[in-house]
Amino acid sequence: MALDSNLILSASGWRKVFAADGNEQSSTRDISDSDYNMALIAGDCFVEYLYSKLDIDTPVIAVGMDARPTGPKIADAIIKILKAKKTVIQFLGITAAPEIMAYARKLDGFIYISASHNPIGHNGLKFGLNDGGVLNAQENALLTSEFKKKMEDEDYIAEIKYLIDNQKSSEIKQVADEEYSSKHNAIKAYYDFMNTTITGTNNPDEQKIVFSYIHKYLKDRELGIVCDFNGSARCLSIDKGYFKEHGINFYCINDNAGQIVHEIIPEAENLTYVAEKMNELHKEGHKEVILGYMPDCDGDRGNIVYWDEKLKQAVILKAQEVFSLSVLSEVTYQIWKNRETNPDVKINPAVCVNCPTSMRIEEIVSKLGGKVFRAEVGEANVVNCAREKREEGYEVRILGEGSNGGTITYPSAVRDPLNTIFAIIKLLTIRENGLYEIWCKKIGIEYKHDFTLNDVLESLPKYTTTGVSEKRAVLKIKTRDHSVLKANFQKIFIKEWNKKQKELVKKFNICSWEAIITNGTKEVKNVNDFSLSGKGGLKILFKNAKDEAIAFIWMRGSGTEPVFRIMCDVKGQKPQIEKDLLKWESQMLLEADNY
Repeated sequence: MALDSNLILSASGWRKVFAADGNEQSSTRDISDSDYNMALIAGDCFVEYLYSKLDIDTPVIAVGMDARPTGPKIADAIIKILKAKKTVIQFLGITAAPEIMAYARKLDGFIYISASHNPIGHNGLKFGLNDGGVLNAQENALLTSEFKKKMEDEDYIAEIKYLIDNQKSSEIKQVADEEYSSKHNAIKAYYDFMNTTITGTNNPDEQKIVFSYIHKYLKDRELGIVCDFNGSARCLSIDKGYFKEHGINFYCINDNAGQIVHEIIPEAENLTYVAEKMNELHKEGHKEVILGYMPDCDGDRGNIVYWDEKLKQAVILKAQEVFSLSVLSEVTYQIWKNRETNPDVKINPAVCVNCPTSMRIEEIVSKLGGKVFRAEVGEANVVNCAREKREEGYEVRILGEGSNGGTITYPSAVRDPLNTIFAIIKLLTIRENGLYEIWCKKIGIEYKHDFTLNDVLESLPKYTTTGVSEKRAVLKIKTRDHSVLKANFQKIFIKEWNKKQKELVKKFNICSWEAIITNGTKEVKNVNDFSLSGKGGLKILFKNAKDEAIAFIWMRGSGTEPVFRIMCDVKGQKPQIEKDLLKWESQMLLEADNY
């Protein structure tokens, strides 16, 4: 059986268009026979991987899917092969990614059927053990290698089909009969785990103390949140009940799982629905509504809309701003919590991010006495970078990919919009020598007791950054070997630098540059050979006469989509400089592609 050339096999997920008609925007529930068989083989590979990793006779595996129409057909294949291989299946039906990963911590592993933010006709698979996240790059490579071998073994494929054809229907029915109880247990596990991530402790008494600060603030004033579920898996997760439990008014739209009414990716153009609902609620007198969010289809990512007190309207926050707020909140929360519970112990805070995260994060974290570490793009890379830094003695409470706004709050190993929302809620509600007051003292500005989110946003460092979903942030590149592409880019860049050096100083205050690469969890600075980045990230950091970093351009081929991504980050509100530098990068890359 030939391997589909369109199948992307990255650590972040195996993905392709599964819709039988081949249309990435299709809402058909059908998948082809070859894709069904491919799902069988993938499931079998994961079971065999589990048996090789764990010393147990019967692994217990959580299986779930996001709200895409092709999910049930793929789930049917996964369940049948797992049953044939004598595993215990906890089938959760439609479930959010953070939910299944929280529940899998109590089991042996999980298979999650999803294509995250990709269009509706796409689908895919994510695999993980019980550490709360997907397999890292090394382990995924082992699974991928075995999968490719088995896809070419016709005798093996015939054996798998025989197993499935001779399976007892009662065994499959049992999985379906137990879905309700499995989902109930997953919801409970996720609810408890959310309490842990938000408060930073798994002690229920200590959790109550932290939440009491939020509840005290809400006693005298209301707080409202809006969510555009867009038919995502979060429709069936904890969101509605969790906010209600903490006394927060919750309003939602498009909350029927599977009824995806607009594009899935939670970027600016799709957050307008949340903004419109917030504006409508304010006109109706619901002045307490100050935040809104929209998750992607698997519910692990959600960007933010806030109520601007000055403009008197809902405003969409850019992804890098969302992540900056989360980082500011969680690092000041570390300082606050340590002061409240263990003031004699010095903390060593750090934040782990992906390579294209804006430099504003370094500026925020350094003011708070912490360090920033960078990894290659990919959630698994950032999660594993954080694990490495914790082993070195750093306290990495928050990590993520600022380029898409995704917030991961330890001990979670996956993005979660509830952690993002509650980071902002903590920032706004813990006010007795609280988080924002800590920040004001660190940067030397006056603290106002009646501050709003507008005040917090205005206090953040100012940067101009390319949005990840902008059309100009994606290039079509023919060169398949990115090492060759980047070697060609280096030749062109050096030639351009020598030719334009005086112009760069005069126009942009750029006096020098440094090449930085990221592969997996490692960042290497002062690189002389751009090609060493391979399929990883390549960044050109620009500095002024004082050797201060003032801008960068970045590039990397996507691991989950057939595109080549670029971006630019500039210190200050300087949109023209960002446009000029990104255009320059694009021109050099396209020339390198035709070198």
